[in-house]
Amino acid sequence: MQCFARCVLLFLLLMGCFVCEAGANVRLPRILSDHMVLQCDRSISIWGWADPEEHVTVSLSHSSAHTRTGSDGRWQVQLGKLPAGGPHQIRVQGDNELLVEDVWLGEVWICSGQSNMEWTVKRSDNAEQEIASADHSMIRTIKAPHHTSTEPQDDLTGGEWVVCSPETVADFSAVGYFFGRELHRKLDVPVGLVNLSWGGTVCEAWTSREALAANDEFSAILERTDANQDPSTPHRGAVLFNTTVAPVVPCRIRGAIWYQGESNVSRAAQYAELFPTMIDDWRTRWGQREFPFLFVQLAPFRYGNQHPQNCAELWDSQLKTFRTVRNTGMVVTTDITLLQDIHPTNKVDVGRRLALWALADTYGQQVVPSGPVYRSMEIEDDTVRLQFDYAEQGLRSADGKPLKEFTVAAANGYFLPADATIDGDTVLVRSAAVRNPVAARFAFYDSAQPNLVNAAGLPASPFRTDAFPLLTRDEK
Repeated sequence: MQCFARCVLLFLLLMGCFVCEAGANVRLPRILSDHMVLQCDRSISIWGWADPEEHVTVSLSHSSAHTRTGSDGRWQVQLGKLPAGGPHQIRVQGDNELLVEDVWLGEVWICSGQSNMEWTVKRSDNAEQEIASADHSMIRTIKAPHHTSTEPQDDLTGGEWVVCSPETVADFSAVGYFFGRELHRKLDVPVGLVNLSWGGTVCEAWTSREALAANDEFSAILERTDANQDPSTPHRGAVLFNTTVAPVVPCRIRGAIWYQGESNVSRAAQYAELFPTMIDDWRTRWGQREFPFLFVQLAPFRYGNQHPQNCAELWDSQLKTFRTVRNTGMVVTTDITLLQDIHPTNKVDVGRRLALWALADTYGQQVVPSGPVYRSMEIEDDTVRLQFDYAEQGLRSADGKPLKEFTVAAANGYFLPADATIDGDTVLVRSAAVRNPVAARFAFYDSAQPNLVNAAGLPASPFRTDAFPLLTRDEK
């Protein structure tokens, strides 16, 4: 009997040790780990999990904060602002202690979208040379794995911060890397790139369920989502927001870059409302209203099973977003195209043009961020005069040949090819077949190859001056 009692006592002691050890595991999310970059010059959010009611202390540099976990075991603290630089160490003290090493303060950007954002450096132009020269220890990257969920998650399912080098850059987003490299070169500060991308995905997958449900325009999206519970497919509302955006939302960022829309071409008119909804949703969730959101207008591509105008209607929706949503920037890629390949391999210029927007609008540098963007028109007898923004230094033909891809229409809405000539910072458009023009369009089909640029050599965005009904208006 005494032997039995001693065995029971020993068992209880061992169990007590186990419980204490398990309960002591203060945990941090994957986004807060060695080699990371935190956003400089803003309050720093650090969060994680531990036992309910556990005391937690967090310190970074000369700043520290104390808190106690809630009943759900979650805790979060705010640390003071720090300038760009490092390295630093984050110390988290609960019943146990965690150390996060090699932490830098700099500029943090989300890189998201579908395959043209996910497209890697090793599959882009001049890959061998670009990889060999990617020795940038102050650029840090992390990639979220592919995973879906119908409920918001509190942590990524994988991924870790890595230091940019020839050994690590090959499989990272080419657009993200070339964007970050340009910022690092021009700002001379650490840059952190958080890659949340998945090829072939739809915009609504990156938008929260609550944001979609708040607008009857998206009821068909939610009906399709509820009818398809296959966890292997990302083509459902909110399922990528839940697994990639929600887990990193507490982390302070400078802004986001976005390259997506190919999978929404068949519902291009709807994108004019869906895309701004997603942007507003992200900004609201992050609690950083109007953070910079920079996106790429799709490259020309012959969408074989789509009407040639559908892609142009998606461009139109992207242009509307740029015009109406504050603190956005749009990169035009009509000159970066393979036409028969939806993945143009020139990602250097895409990343550079995104960086132009950031440098101009976010960081206040004196650079031209965009090619010509249609502003207004005037009818002068049988001629349409078009005015543009970002054309202050004049317009020109990129190849020295006559301007192309302009059309005009009378009130009947039939657009016919038109001649176009540059007049200072405007373009005059006319067609002998249209005596009383009421509207003009530019590059308004999916395989257009226009040549209008501004003095900086940046291409003009496709556009329409009319409000005629769109072909995709009833596609939901």
